[in-house]
Amino acid sequence: MAADSAVSAPAGTASAVPAGLARSWLLVPGSAPDLADRVAASAADVVIVDLEDGVAGADKGRARRALVAAADSGLRPWVRIGDAASDEWRTDVALLRGRELVAGVMLAKVEALDHVRRTVDALDGALPIVALVESARGVEAALDIAEAPGVTRLAFGSGDFRRDTGAADDPLALLYARSRLVSTSRAADLPGPIDGPTVPRDAAVLEGASRHAASLGMTGRLCLREEQVAAVNTALSPSGDELAWALGVLETLERCGIRDGSDLPRIARARAICAAAEAFSIEADAAAVHVSDYAN
Repeated sequence: MAADSAVSAPAGTASAVPAGLARSWLLVPGSAPDLADRVAASAADVVIVDLEDGVAGADKGRARRALVAAADSGLRPWVRIGDAASDEWRTDVALLRGRELVAGVMLAKVEALDHVRRTVDALDGALPIVALVESARGVEAALDIAEAPGVTRLAFGSGDFRRDTGAADDPLALLYARSRLVSTSRAADLPGPIDGPTVPRDAAVLEGASRHAASLGMTGRLCLREEQVAAVNTALSPSGDELAWALGVLETLERCGIRDGSDLPRIARARAICAAAEAFSIEADAAAVHVSDYAN
């Protein structure tokens, strides 16, 4: 599914950014106190109520009841559910089936096309799926997963992937996995994937990791705390200069048409930047708005 036709972010958040363009994906444990208030007050593009790893086994029933209560109050967050091989998955999909509780589902620990198919079938195809890839098997099956009907985006479970493979928490060690998810997303005509979260509270670490993800072609990021949202949104948004460049390219296109095939990648990038800027309410740098040289 292309970004411009993706499902909108949940009502009740401060943003209405389409899920295909969403930068910040805030995970809030379903067992958290005042869940509905946290969902409603968040500035994240998408809020995900976590029913999986963020909730202790003894608290899962309470977390599901809290999700229902949030929906009853008019909120429509996303939800992360258990992996398709687990008993928790069966309980989660039974809760969601036939009920308008959430805007979409993040499916944990996806390793095969069948995991997605089973989930889509269990939910009667009613909800978009973000497939969270968290293992070596999942990364190697990424293209099949990305092309599965119902999948609107891939996400990278970097912590579980490191535990599965023994990889270090280092950009170079995780470069292959991230790049593969970017490549398969493009091949399947999906938006750029969602990167895993930053655990340390150091703001400089978060900013650097987010900009690294953006440099690879990832366009979203999981957040563990509300205070991470602003930095992630900034790092994954086009700058005013980038928007000015994009507007210049499209202005030249309108005046001169396409000169040759080498123009096409720049035009595609310019259109993507403009779509993101519109969704994020970003304005061009007035000093640079007349930049229109295709070669820039």
